[in-house]
Amino acid sequence: MQTPYDIVIIGSGPAGLSFACSMLDTDARVLLIERSDFESISKPQEDGREIALTHLSLKILKKLGVWDLIDQTQVAPLREAKVFDGDSPSLLNFKPDQKNIDALGYLVPNYLIRQALFDRIKDAANIDLRCDAKVSDVQQQPNHAQIVLENNETIEAKLVIAADSRFSEIRRKVGIPTLMKDFSKVMIVTKMTHEKPHNNIALECFDYGKTLALLPMVGNASSVVLTVKTNESQKMLDMSEEEFNSFVTDFFKDEFGHMTQAGVRHSYPLIGTHAQTFIAQRFALIGDASVGMHPVTAHGFNLGLRGQDILANLVKEALTHGQDIGSEPLLKLYEKKHINLTRLMFFGTNGVVALFTNDAPVVKQVRRMVLKIAEHFPPIKYLISHHLTEANKNKFLPF
Repeated sequence: MQTPYDIVIIGSGPAGLSFACSMLDTDARVLLIERSDFESISKPQEDGREIALTHLSLKILKKLGVWDLIDQTQVAPLREAKVFDGDSPSLLNFKPDQKNIDALGYLVPNYLIRQALFDRIKDAANIDLRCDAKVSDVQQQPNHAQIVLENNETIEAKLVIAADSRFSEIRRKVGIPTLMKDFSKVMIVTKMTHEKPHNNIALECFDYGKTLALLPMVGNASSVVLTVKTNESQKMLDMSEEEFNSFVTDFFKDEFGHMTQAGVRHSYPLIGTHAQTFIAQRFALIGDASVGMHPVTAHGFNLGLRGQDILANLVKEALTHGQDIGSEPLLKLYEKKHINLTRLMFFGTNGVVALFTNDAPVVKQVRRMVLKIAEHFPPIKYLISHHLTEANKNKFLPF
């Protein structure tokens, strides 16, 4: 038995849900297929991850009708960002360079964004959600695609969109090669409170052997992001709260007073991915399925939101003119508009990670020199802050 849809989205994470939201004002019939259960999608749990939204991402979420569904009391503006190198005085400092912009970006808990995205589509007449379902294959034809579920049910669609994580199984089955970069590091995140205010300043400290970032949340609280080698991660996870509190407090040299863990410690392996192409016949990749970023730039979510917006606009234009939403020209245009920026971001970010996590004496000297040059060379800081505020969305963000 075949069930016809215009669009089938595989994966209902932020990218998949965002694209579904983009289709709310159309007549397209959309199906979201998710392997997790309904409870985990409809009531996402706190996962320790805080999303640093750019101004462009904020505009997209507003356009989707999602922003107003997020509890605004949990949104923290990022008014300034500082990058440090180990115990050296090297520092790179960023502030908004336009008088009408009050923040570089906005920090929002990931689970709140996911909840708002779900709430936006849950009662939509043209969007169906099927949970506890796994796609076993996608069979592409010139005029349609068939999605084969694990129970052998087939679903027909004009366009199939994969948004099933950076480890996308469907991407592999469709035959799209993907570059994978294993950083052999683990990111440990948790919420911490502190005695002294953070003044809405984000910190990125590249210490030798580890990296520690502080992302300012509402009040005297911050998201602390610790990056360590994989073989050292369990030791950090096994620390008692007292030991962990002392470790973080000492790392920041008591700048925030005593720091206290206020959330669960979550850990995530750091693996970056970039698909060689974002499209195939009747098929497109969005979100982490297209590019999975190292979190040092905090741009993974933003790239995913931007990519789905590009594809959604093209699909809606095709629907308006009665054109084929899964045509090769449309998909090629989507890829052309999105893939070059993601490549620049992906490889540039990996280069930054390589430079700032290499403890070789020569490399240490190089990165200190890079920070000094960047801090005292206004055009570099101008391009970076403009990318954060999306004043020019085609510029590359090195940090």
